[in-house]
Amino acid sequence: MAANPRTFADIQRTVLTAHKTSTTENKMSFYDSWSELYEQDVMLLDYRAPVLVAETLAAVMPEDRDQALVLDVACGTGLVTTQLQRLGFCNFHGVDGSEGMLELARSKSVYQTLQKCILDTELLPASSGTYDVVVIVGALSEGQVPHTILPELHRVTKPGGFICMTTRTNSSNQLYKKQLEIVIEEMEQQNLWERVRVQEIKHWEKATSVHEAEQESKYISGIIYTYQKSRSQD
Repeated sequence: MAANPRTFADIQRTVLTAHKTSTTENKMSFYDSWSELYEQDVMLLDYRAPVLVAETLAAVMPEDRDQALVLDVACGTGLVTTQLQRLGFCNFHGVDGSEGMLELARSKSVYQTLQKCILDTELLPASSGTYDVVVIVGALSEGQVPHTILPELHRVTKPGGFICMTTRTNSSNQLYKKQLEIVIEEMEQQNLWERVRVQEIKHWEKATSVHEAEQESKYISGIIYTYQKSRSQD
């Protein structure tokens, strides 16, 4: 435990930096430096996405979870995989662009493999049709992973496998959400995947911007998209 505990103002400044950092190199450097405090900070934010996503996937996969191979994209320190393991999933691969985050994820000994991958410039390090489940939580938002990664998520998923994605629905992320949903819907129209469940979550995490923090709920909202890859896909 740090001698001088983090304040909410500290976290506000950190999150603002996360979304404003421009170049890929600077972003990865930022996440490397944040890695040691990341879990403490998201706990103080009451960040609920890892639990909610794990519960969603458990609901759509009531059987054979222990056999499913899961790819955790932008895995960070492993918050999502920890929750999935709690609900009976056992087999995990992870990718992230930050070596600092990956180092902490390795320390949990829940992943069979962890690889560094810069998600806005590189293909996912996996063959097509490898995974039963692909999950990306917290990274699809303005200033983070571009929505153009969706075809890659689809590519590495097995026919009939599940893809679970999240984004925030607060005011500053509305343009990104709109662009993301255009791609999601286009892929649905092309019969690349079909909608399983879309859940809007009112209390996603505590608001960090001054404007949003002044709203009555003190929380921003988010959304979970769960899709199933067409079984006819190679």
